[in-house]
Amino acid sequence: MERNIKCKPNNLCMIIFMLCLSVRFVEYFLIETDKTAIGENVFHKVVGIILLALVLKKINLTWGDIGFQKNGFVSGILKGLLLGSVCFAVSFGLELAIFILQGNPAHLEIYISSFSLTGTKPFMQANYIAAFLFGIWHIVMPVRSYVNGEMSFAAMLLMGIGYIVLAGIMGIKWGILYRITGNIWIGLGDHLFNNTVATNMLHVVSLKGADELQIIRIMAAQIISFAFVMVVYHCRKRNQKVFLR
Repeated sequence: MERNIKCKPNNLCMIIFMLCLSVRFVEYFLIETDKTAIGENVFHKVVGIILLALVLKKINLTWGDIGFQKNGFVSGILKGLLLGSVCFAVSFGLELAIFILQGNPAHLEIYISSFSLTGTKPFMQANYIAAFLFGIWHIVMPVRSYVNGEMSFAAMLLMGIGYIVLAGIMGIKWGILYRITGNIWIGLGDHLFNNTVATNMLHVVSLKGADELQIIRIMAAQIISFAFVMVVYHCRKRNQKVFLR
């Protein structure tokens, strides 16, 4: 990749990230697509895809060079959906159990909601940086809630830190999945399940309202899936070392 571009890959990635983040701020604060019938911000995603396509063409790389290989697409997406569904099944169960123990019966409902709120580096180092940026990517939501007067400054800080930690865990997990499989499809499938079914379609409704413990549900599911992926990763590394001896 370094032979194809004039600036360093790290700098190019940061430029792309900052441009996409700027568009994300514009969409969240001005367009507010997530408050419409769409229920999601899609404009900055479309802009990001177009921008990435233009950059790849400019530096003579293909989508496959950055993890979008044609091989394994269907199986990867299905495995990612399976990973997300199994882990969230456990976390939904934990959430319902908490309500039962509180004497507050709850049930599941399906409806559409939105996400609004009230040199090269070594692989792991690069993965941590990418995960941190993924966390920064999500602080737009609590910042908008604070600006709109929907939460206090302290709550915004707490929510922002929580997003950085949670999204960081997810980012590290998806980076590890890429390391294991050589493509991004499983991580994409897991992300798809998290964003569509687990947080936007399937909800826990109790006597006090909907999704009171959503953050606990999401955190539990991500910790479970993160632990599973790390176990698989370290087992594969150990087996490779044994094979090379």
